[in-house]
This record gives sequence, C-alpha cells and structure tokens, in this order.
Amino acid sequence: MSHSETARHALFPGTFDPLTLGHVDLVRRACQLFGRVTVGIAHNAAKKTLFSAEERVQLAREALRGLEGVEVVLIEGLSVHAAERIGAHVLVRGVRSGTDFDFEVQMALTNRAMLPRIDTVFFVPAPEFAHVSSTLVRQIAELAGDPAPFVPGNVAKALAKKLGR
Repeated sequence: MSHSETARHALFPGTFDPLTLGHVDLVRRACQLFGRVTVGIAHNAAKKTLFSAEERVQLAREALRGLEGVEVVLIEGLSVHAAERIGAHVLVRGVRSGTDFDFEVQMALTNRAMLPRIDTVFFVPAPEFAHVSSTLVRQIAELAGDPAPFVPGNVAKALAKKLGR
C-alpha cells in the first residue's frame, strides 16, 4: 500500500479570520504527521467576521496552495460532525496557552463523548508564532498597523484592501 492509501486524514477546523502564519505552520506540521489535512473554514452566521466565509476559504486556498495533501473546505455545524462527513479520523487544534488548553480539552472531551472514534490532537505553536492570534492580527490591521509579519502575503494584501489602505 502506498503512503496516500494508509495516510490518516485530519480536520483542522477554525474561523481563520484571518489565516495567520501560525495556522500555516500548524497545517504544515499536521501534514507531516497525518499525510492529509482538510482545513475546515467554519461558517457561523452568528459570529461577526471581518472576511466572509467565501473570502476566508479563498485566502486559505491561496496561502496553502503549495502544500501537498491539503484541502480547504467550508464547514457548518459541529466540527466533530464535519470530520465524520469528510472521513477525517482526527481533529487538529492549536493551543497557545493554558487558557486555550483548558477550553480545548473541554471541547475535545465533549467531541469524544459525541463521537468516540474521532480523536483530537493538540499542537503547540512554533515559538515565533506562539503570541499570534487572528484577533491580534485584526486589531493590528484595524488600528493601521502592519500585520505582514504575522500573516501570509495574500492575507496582508486582503487586509489592506478590506480596510481601505
């Protein structure tokens, strides 16, 4: 059997508003571990986002284009149900801090109670991205700062355009 036939499939769900270099690093590392990673862009009408779901999908596809085994899709509803729909065996989540960890463990336990066959794997960010969050990037961009050190080039351009800079 080839590697692709035996490769595990992971879902990395999130809002990605916007996608950061930390997200890209996590996707790259998840690919090395699982072979196949689907980045699930969450569409939650109740959540106010800077970029529309379609824009976030397009930005992620552009930023991740060079990574083999990566797909970007729009997901709705619970992440664990999305994982089941696309045939993923694992949910991938990034944890930057103890606060993130506490929240993510609760979520992982709840997901496991709903669908025990889908597990959650936590990734700790690379040190250079440990402080970066989409919220921080949006704040920098909205306050006329330069988000370029924290996001892929296409995302920096899209932020500038979106905010009229």
